[in-house]
Amino acid sequence: MDAAARNKLVIDSLEDLKAHDIKVIDVSDRSTVTDTMVIATGTSSRHAQALADNVSAKAKAAGEMPLGSEGRGNSDWVLIDLGDVIVHVMTAQTREYYDLESLWEESQKTST
Repeated sequence: MDAAARNKLVIDSLEDLKAHDIKVIDVSDRSTVTDTMVIATGTSSRHAQALADNVSAKAKAAGEMPLGSEGRGNSDWVLIDLGDVIVHVMTAQTREYYDLESLWEESQKTST
């Protein structure tokens, strides 16, 4: 599966369970770990977990085994590593606190 198809699979999986504020950030020019980060908000820890589980299940069904995951259980932030796509699913409070979008936007400003 190519990167565009993997991104679509992730976004569709998140939209299936009504994730909020899905944002795709291209970090290929700033990271050697991944090419794309997808950030989404769940309405609660339980919703964030369900969103992450859905991404993992859909990826596995498409033959894309996640390389790892972090934050399972009652966490407010769940990460799914799909290689060239890393998915962050957070509650609104956690997303606002860590503000990954601003960190990566600032990184882009300083790297150019």
